[in-house]
Amino acid sequence: MNAKLDSTVTARPVTRETFDQVLVPTYAPAAMVPVRGSGLDLWDQSGKHYLDFTSGIAVNSLGHCHPALVDVLTKQINNLWHLGNGYTNEPVLRLALALTEATFADRAFFCNSGAEANEAALKLARKYAHTKFGAHKSRIISCFSSFHGRTLFTVSVGGQAKYTEGFEPLPPSIDHIAYNDIEAARAAIGDDVCAVIVEPVQGEGGVVPGNPEFLKELRALCDKTGALLIFDEVQSGMGRTGALFAYMGYGVTPDILTAAKALGNGYPIGAMLTTNELAQTLAVGTHGTTYGGNPLAATVALTVLETINTPAFLARVKEASVNTIAMLQGLITDYPQVFSVVRGSGLLLGLVVTDAFKGRAKDIQKAAEAQGLMVLIAGMDVVRLAPALIVSDEQIAEAGRLLRVAIDGMLKA
Repeated sequence: MNAKLDSTVTARPVTRETFDQVLVPTYAPAAMVPVRGSGLDLWDQSGKHYLDFTSGIAVNSLGHCHPALVDVLTKQINNLWHLGNGYTNEPVLRLALALTEATFADRAFFCNSGAEANEAALKLARKYAHTKFGAHKSRIISCFSSFHGRTLFTVSVGGQAKYTEGFEPLPPSIDHIAYNDIEAARAAIGDDVCAVIVEPVQGEGGVVPGNPEFLKELRALCDKTGALLIFDEVQSGMGRTGALFAYMGYGVTPDILTAAKALGNGYPIGAMLTTNELAQTLAVGTHGTTYGGNPLAATVALTVLETINTPAFLARVKEASVNTIAMLQGLITDYPQVFSVVRGSGLLLGLVVTDAFKGRAKDIQKAAEAQGLMVLIAGMDVVRLAPALIVSDEQIAEAGRLLRVAIDGMLKA
C-alpha cells in the first residue's frame, strides 16, 4: 500500500546515522558530513573546517564551487536541461569539437561515468574485432590491481578479485597480466586479443605510474596483432599528471581513451574518445545512454576543459607536483619508521608506508581527518593525495603540517 509522503520527512534533521538507516551499505563513509565547500576548503555539519586533498577522488580538479562553473551551469539551467537522444544540443557539440581538437581523437561518445565510458570502449573493441576479424578475436587483456568501473563487465576487467567474488559467473575471455611486466604482455597478447586496456597511472592499485617502455610495448603488440589499445584516463586525465591526458606525456597514442571524474568537476559525465574508423563500428542503435551528452553536463565539462587546457595552468600543476613531492619527501625523512617512498605523477601521488605500518593507511587517513585534513588511500599500504589542481603552495605546506600532527599523535598513542 502506498502511503502519502509524510510532509515532515524532508524537514527532519539528517546525520551520519541516517546513512546506516536508509542507504544500501555499499560504502562506509566518514563520521562527519560535509555541507559546504569552496576551493579546497570544506565545512561539516558542526562547522569544522577541513583541507580537502581528495578532490572527491580526483574529481573536483578546479575545487568546490568554482565561480566559472557555477556561472555557466546557472545560465544553462535557465536555458535547457535535457533532451532525448533523438536530438542533439549545442553544448555537447561544442564539447565534442573541443575534445577532438585537443586530442588524437576524431569522435566522442558521452555517458555518465568512468564505468560507462570503459563499458563503451570495451564494447567498441569487441564489436570492431568481430566485424573485421571474426568472433574468435574477442579476448581482453587487462592488468592485475587495475580499476575500470563497477559494472559486471568492467569490474571483471579490473584485476581485483575482491570486487568480483560472489558475482560469478563473470564475463569470459578476460585475462590479466602484471602491471609494467613486458614479458607477461608479450606472452599474453596474441592474435585472439581484441583489446588491451591499461591505466597510464594505476590509481586504486597503489598510485603506480606506467613505465614508458611497458606502454610503448603494449602499443607495438597491439599494432602487431590487430588489437586495440585502450587507455583508461578516468583518473589520470584532465590535467592530473601535468598534461591534459597522461598519454601525451608518454608519447604513446591509444586507439580509444576514456575520461570522466574531473571532466565534469563533480557534475556526472564520462567520455569515450576514438578515431573515425573505429567510431563507425558503433552505428545507430548499437549503443546508447539516456543522459549522455546532457546539456548541463556538457556545459560544465567544456568550461572545465577550457580552464585546464592552457599552458599556464598545466605548468602550475607541474610546479605544484614538485612542491607536493618535496613536502612528502620531508615526511619520509622525518618519519622513516612510517613512510618509505613517494610515487605517482603530477598531483596523483601515493605515500607508501613501511613494513612496520603495513595495513595501516586507513588509520593514517582517519588521524589526518581528525586534524582537519582529508586524504585518500590506495589499498591498505598507500596514502593517496589527489588535491584540486588549483592547490596553492600555502595549502601544500599546511597539508604537510597537518600530516605531521596526525603522525605524531599516532606515534604517541
